[in-house]
Amino acid sequence: MADDKKLTTRTEDFSAWYNEVVLRAELADYSPVRGCMVIRPNGYGIWERMQRALDDMFKETGHRNAYFPLFIPESFLRREAEHVEGFAPETAVVTHGGGKKLEEPLIVRPTSETIIYAMFAKWVQSYRDLPLLINQWANVVRWEMRTRLFLRTLEFLWQEGHTAHATHDEAEEEARMILGLYRDFMEGWMAMPVITGLKTDSERFAGALRTYACEAMMQDKKALQAGTSHNLGQNFAKVFDLKFQSESGSQEFAWNTSWGVSTRLIGGLVMTHGDDKGVRIPPLLAPTEIVVVPIYRSDEERGRVLEATTRIVSMLTDWERRDPGRLRVHLDARQGIKPGAKYYEWELRGVPVRMEIGPKDLEKNQAMLVRRDTGEKRPVSLDTIGEDASDLLTRIQADMLAAARERQDANSIRGVVDYDRFKQIMEDDGGFVYAGWCGDAACEASIKEETKATIRVLPDEEFRSAEAPTHCLRCGRPATSEATWAKAY
Repeated sequence: MADDKKLTTRTEDFSAWYNEVVLRAELADYSPVRGCMVIRPNGYGIWERMQRALDDMFKETGHRNAYFPLFIPESFLRREAEHVEGFAPETAVVTHGGGKKLEEPLIVRPTSETIIYAMFAKWVQSYRDLPLLINQWANVVRWEMRTRLFLRTLEFLWQEGHTAHATHDEAEEEARMILGLYRDFMEGWMAMPVITGLKTDSERFAGALRTYACEAMMQDKKALQAGTSHNLGQNFAKVFDLKFQSESGSQEFAWNTSWGVSTRLIGGLVMTHGDDKGVRIPPLLAPTEIVVVPIYRSDEERGRVLEATTRIVSMLTDWERRDPGRLRVHLDARQGIKPGAKYYEWELRGVPVRMEIGPKDLEKNQAMLVRRDTGEKRPVSLDTIGEDASDLLTRIQADMLAAARERQDANSIRGVVDYDRFKQIMEDDGGFVYAGWCGDAACEASIKEETKATIRVLPDEEFRSAEAPTHCLRCGRPATSEATWAKAY
């Protein structure tokens, strides 16, 4: 049973609110190992729904799942200079095993490029073996100093896609296609709008040619990097001798991509949709879409209402068989707990729809449906309850995306050319600021140092301002591109 003490509100302390929601909605808990977390069934159920949807999307685009070792020889990581420089501070190293010192230390994988491309080099001989499209569902370890449940932990779950192609253009098309797939998932399933674009060199993945990202705005107006897709060029192929015989007979190095999203998405979901009552889960990702709460005052009423609610749940379960994956229903028939306490608990956990049924409802052949996202309450006939509930869930999914998009648009500032105004925006509430950038890393670094804001992406065309900025936000020199600036997690 959830703690009945009121949550800290988002306006009081967004960070404290987030931690309380994650713990009290029983999404995750702190582990005895500092910096790690235990994902509880409520949280893991969301991850399972995410996995299922993404896995289907990957397979529809020709990717197959495989699994690679948790341990990576230290020498593998060191072969790609930029890669080892980027990850060395975050690595966990195994020096002993079986009571003996190892001849070569093993890295607990922070990411799997090195070991996967070593294997690709064994499997690829000819252009006929390409493209090689592999995905892995796994855990990784990155030794973070400052951790936060779901958003940044020493160990986390993710998927990492790795592909090999015959040409640069094919690899580029793959990296961009996956970026679009991630956006479709985040907006279609998570109801979380994102902007997409290119990362600057300072934010690029270590060892990549180019990095593309999906950036989402949280309710505190900070950005969350929700997913990345990298065109790795031929860097790793050259290091691991990943070559193939081309159609003309020449020996060529393959072109690689890698891409991933993680359990960080659960944190993004909480911070995008949660309110002062708890989590609000978009229906498509909710392990339970409808919770049925029977209401009665006497044993006689209890018998009648429970018989009816059991029948209704069974009918909704039959509906689910006709429409697989929809109307995941739970009957809360616990005794000794008042309906109000149940409402509080299920609101905290974010179940999209609550169905209330009492003796008066049965007399009217109806049930009361209550939306978690808006609190709207309305009666529906028991004769059409399956259709009505399904339609309502579809509407909730769309409305949650629309509300999040409206908030993002309202807090996206364009046309800022005055640096003092920019600094004030970042000092106050923040948001996404679209402004010119000269392309100089020194300007980018100065702004980060002075405001803690970073370039989230150089936005794709559809997200750019109608009028391209002409001058750099920081130095006033001619702008080479538009950049989206924000403070970020």
